Amino acid sequence: MDLILCHTISDFDALGAAVGLTRLKTGAKLVLTGGAHPAVRDFLALHRDEYALIERRSVKVDQIHSLVVVDTQKRDRLGKAAQWFDLPYLTAIELYDHHGDTDSDIPATFRQVEPVGATTTLIVEQLQQTSIQLTTAEATVMALGIHVDTGSLTFDQTTPRDAMALAWVMAQGANIRQIADYVDPGLSPQLQQLLTTALEQLQSENYQGNTLSWVFLKTQDYVPGLSSLASRLVDLTESDALLLAAEYGGDVETCHGTSGSREAGEDVSESNNQQSKSSRLTIIGRSRIPGTNLNALLQPLGGGGHSQAAAVTLRHYNPPEVLPQLVDQFKEQIPQPLSALELMSSPVRTIRPDTTVGEAQRILLRYGHSGLSVVDEHDQLIGIISRRDIDLALHHGLGHAPVKGYMTRNLKTITPQTSLPEIESLMVTYDIGRLPVLENGQLVGIVTRTDVLRQVRQDQERWGETCPIQMTYPSSRLLNMRERLAPALWQLLTQAAQEAQERGWHLYLVGGAVRDVLLADESQPLLLEDVDLVVDGFHRAADVGAGVTLAKALRERYPNARLDVHGAFQTAALLWHNDPVLDSLWIDIATARTEFYPYPAANPEVEASSIRQDLYRRDFTINAMAARLTGRRGEALPLLDFFGGMLDLRSRQIRVLHANSFIEDPTRIYRAVRFAVRLGFELEPQTQDYIQYALESGVYERSLGANTRAPALETRLKAELKYILEAPYWQRAFQLIGSLGALRCLHPSLKLDPLLWWRVRLIDRWLRRFDPDQTLKHWQMRLEVLIAHLEPQERGKVAENLQLPIDSIERLQHLGQAQTEVVESLPQCQRPSEVVLLLRQYKLPTLVLIAVHSYRAIRRKLWHYFTNLATVQAPLNGNDLKRLGYKPGPHYKEMLDALLTATLDGVIQDEADAQAFLEQHYPRST
Repeated sequence: MDLILCHTISDFDALGAAVGLTRLKTGAKLVLTGGAHPAVRDFLALHRDEYALIERRSVKVDQIHSLVVVDTQKRDRLGKAAQWFDLPYLTAIELYDHHGDTDSDIPATFRQVEPVGATTTLIVEQLQQTSIQLTTAEATVMALGIHVDTGSLTFDQTTPRDAMALAWVMAQGANIRQIADYVDPGLSPQLQQLLTTALEQLQSENYQGNTLSWVFLKTQDYVPGLSSLASRLVDLTESDALLLAAEYGGDVETCHGTSGSREAGEDVSESNNQQSKSSRLTIIGRSRIPGTNLNALLQPLGGGGHSQAAAVTLRHYNPPEVLPQLVDQFKEQIPQPLSALELMSSPVRTIRPDTTVGEAQRILLRYGHSGLSVVDEHDQLIGIISRRDIDLALHHGLGHAPVKGYMTRNLKTITPQTSLPEIESLMVTYDIGRLPVLENGQLVGIVTRTDVLRQVRQDQERWGETCPIQMTYPSSRLLNMRERLAPALWQLLTQAAQEAQERGWHLYLVGGAVRDVLLADESQPLLLEDVDLVVDGFHRAADVGAGVTLAKALRERYPNARLDVHGAFQTAALLWHNDPVLDSLWIDIATARTEFYPYPAANPEVEASSIRQDLYRRDFTINAMAARLTGRRGEALPLLDFFGGMLDLRSRQIRVLHANSFIEDPTRIYRAVRFAVRLGFELEPQTQDYIQYALESGVYERSLGANTRAPALETRLKAELKYILEAPYWQRAFQLIGSLGALRCLHPSLKLDPLLWWRVRLIDRWLRRFDPDQTLKHWQMRLEVLIAHLEPQERGKVAENLQLPIDSIERLQHLGQAQTEVVESLPQCQRPSEVVLLLRQYKLPTLVLIAVHSYRAIRRKLWHYFTNLATVQAPLNGNDLKRLGYKPGPHYKEMLDALLTATLDGVIQDEADAQAFLEQHYPRST
């Protein structure tokens, strides 16, 4: 006999999963090990005969062959049926559950535990792979299992898999009317009376911006359905979390444990059928607060369930103490909300009240703000003017008017300590789009509606979705990095943080290092060679030299490091070379800054700013995250992700931060391609549209023609091309660049047509064959093939723009002439010596370029030259001539050339032939 066991006080999820398994395991019987949820009990009163259901007491134990357990991993949740696990003749024990954070004590030979919303989903997925057709009763109970355990797909633990499973069983003929009746069966008269009492006795507290409620009820007897009462209380009181404690006594069968009912916890269960006169205390928890875990709260007491719904029944307790203790423990779980200090942008861009509307509009455009703060001559805040106010004034032709006539004067302000919930409340209540942050009367920052919405969305995504990338951070804003980095590097970062904190600064690890930690395989050590650090002066901009100051302080601790200070903005770099611990490590340290491009493809203008603005100036969301090294607790680093970088890592996509990003800096197109190919990501569709718009706008062609592009831009273009063309994935990246049409950033006429693609791959073959030691720069030769695809008169100019070496520029300038000479002369060469005499005047790079730009007959002769003729040497050299009695002099070259020619043409074969040749043509008497 094969049995499928439902836990005590079975809910619809356990029943639905068990019914589905009876279809997968022919002949298996379903056993309710001890009672059922009231709604399940009522449902079975009508449908019991339609399922392979037998009573526990009717099971013949000696005939049990295998056991299957659904929706629990605990023996004590199975009542007396738990004894069957110890039968010596069992052939298998299978377990199916969706409570991933539960410790199992069932000796399963097979287990499937996956983080979906309902265990029934796991069984439905198996049924979908078969040709089994369900009955209406089977489809209905499985649909109920998914509906109830996912809150009709609204609970946080719900996954897309649950939705697809539910759709399938609905298509199998589930009865919608019955689903509606049993998903919310209503409260019994007894529960309705308790609801009135609970509402009268409910206690609530606002804690960390959340409403936390609790209530203690006492009844004479056990009342079934208390979990429904708890859920109804949460809805009616709009509580964010609720702890309901119910004490009862009498002749009631109870247990020490929980069940996986529709909200992951019912009141009591029948575990041992022992009658007891003493009272019992059942505690049911419900939570909507991200970061809390009711299962972890109640599991030490013997209970369990989900993170947001759990229950426990206690035998020995002190009622006045248990509930307050649990309330206090639950408070400790609630994450500290973000404050304005962490959300705000600073320093704040301010203007004077006499600034004209037109000038205010130009400032908004320059910095990308949606509003400006107006301060008086004492820098006291007196008003705010929004983009909408400015647009309205401009519409009426009042660009010359001062902003004081249009600014808002009745202001709501906050402090750096104001919490995110309080900020949300102010914005909603007063319909405010931005809140100035004041400290001691001084304007130190501003929080916008966008800041709040972005943070709320990110918190929802972090708590509400299962991330396919394994990210080791213990809370929504923490990143555990110590175990991922080499100890020496972690120590260096810790010391850098100490130096920054002593000076009143924050220090952040930013960009690629954070991205790579989040993406890396946790089982492998992460090697970081390039590390970017940013110094931020809390809510006031740090001095522009802060990065250099910090770098010098670290240099004193690490005298083996080389310090470089560069750029007008005073960035610094520390490089370790031949260091036994930190070899090849490069750390860039800069002050938080923002930038503005005065015209397309120009060098950006840079000025000091905040960490948020520093991240905002970056290229892609996945590179715009930061981990704060200062002010941390233990080893966990607060993670800053203002722009959805984590979501894009999960979606495996490259998303640009700004619509005009590619117009301002075309090198970002190449960076987008490089990251996409290197990481195996896709370009986000809107980002592709921005690339196409930038390319089709003609800004690159106009800037090339006007010679307005800054030399630094060409340097960055060259650097990006080098990264791509020397990488192992260069061909895939090059194809993507070509498909985007992005080669026109180098020259308006350059595109990846089939001929150019063939030439680039062909030169790679020639270089691998004739330059295996890479004495040439292969990436540069690939770039020269691109440039050589242009008209001859354009090649030198493009090479100069990209600041290629002098020999490369000259090679490209004279390539046309050299190719003409070779193509015309090589077919006329009748003897091998003539071929060598012609070609040895050209260097390898030139001949390889000529080869890929010539027709097949020429390529064959060049290939033969490299593989055969170029390696031929005469039997005698200059030392041999001296040994034979020839006086050194200019005639040596003539004699050696004559010997090589004769060797190539087969006139001489060995040293004896060579000596005879010399005696005939160059007798020693001469």
